[in-house]
Amino acid sequence: MIDEFKIREAVKSVLDPELKKSLLDLGMIRDIHVENGQVWLTLALSTARCPRKDAMVEEIKGVLGKLPGVAGVDVRLATLSHEELEKLFPKHPLVGLEKVRHVLAVASGKGGVGKTTIAVNVALALAGRGRRVGLLDADVYGPSVPVMLSLEGVQPEEENEAILPAEKFGLRIMSLGMLTAKGQPIVWRGPLVAKAIKQLLGQVMWGDLDYLVLDLPPGTGDPSITIAQSIPHAAILMVTTPQEVALADVRRSIDLFRKFGMVIVGLVENMSYFQPDHSGKPIAIFGEGGGEKLSEEFGLPLLGKIPIDLAIGRGGDSGVPLMVSSPDSETGRVFQGIADRIVAASG
Repeated sequence: MIDEFKIREAVKSVLDPELKKSLLDLGMIRDIHVENGQVWLTLALSTARCPRKDAMVEEIKGVLGKLPGVAGVDVRLATLSHEELEKLFPKHPLVGLEKVRHVLAVASGKGGVGKTTIAVNVALALAGRGRRVGLLDADVYGPSVPVMLSLEGVQPEEENEAILPAEKFGLRIMSLGMLTAKGQPIVWRGPLVAKAIKQLLGQVMWGDLDYLVLDLPPGTGDPSITIAQSIPHAAILMVTTPQEVALADVRRSIDLFRKFGMVIVGLVENMSYFQPDHSGKPIAIFGEGGGEKLSEEFGLPLLGKIPIDLAIGRGGDSGVPLMVSSPDSETGRVFQGIADRIVAASG
């Protein structure tokens, strides 16, 4: 006859994939009840979004299903309390940046160069290459990622004093714009900017990511300095346009990040040219050669030139970015090339 003691002995073999210890000994398997061969128990997870929860449930059912006298197994899911998490994980491994392998901060010296468009589509291109990717809209002055991904009005959930990012198009997404009312102006002063960015970096449950792409605010103000001081291992992707006025601002940004010893993975030239349907010759509406000039001046690779593509604008307005609607278009292939170069540089 099957009883609770035999159930406990059997499930001792099921280990937590992170700690490599018995789930039963950790107190994560609890509330065991047996009646007429039917087994009920609770599996308490570190987070409701645990990526291995299905595998753990199946392993528990598989182990117990082999016992003579077990007619069925019902595994109910719960989450550990904040106090239990602190006891098991003194520094919770799913909160903040600890399990993020690479941080890629997308920066520009001035506004209006399409930095957010680049950040969103590069993140999607990396995800399209099979990488696990998060996207953090750290532009505290004008967070536009919720608009570009049609996430306006989406309120992030909280779990054990941590913020759960939204998920869409294979990305984990967080933005200050998701924490404020639609259309509400955001007025920040220096110390509050630093506090907001550190909260978005450290209190969001990013989980296990290959890349966290940060959309930085333009310029060399408090937000950029906070990022530089908070994540010294972040790599910077600089966005420019061909005009000389944009190059001057990018130079100042490059000097700032290099001052903090940060690696600049390369440059992207946006609005590089326009390709008319009726002509094979591209038109350099905003001039040409800016990206090459910066590349030679600073010894940085020019990772790609993004054309003026109406599909990019439509994607930003509709909430379905180009790398979702037309990943194999000419412009989509440029973004794929940029992603490939970033992956190669990451090692």
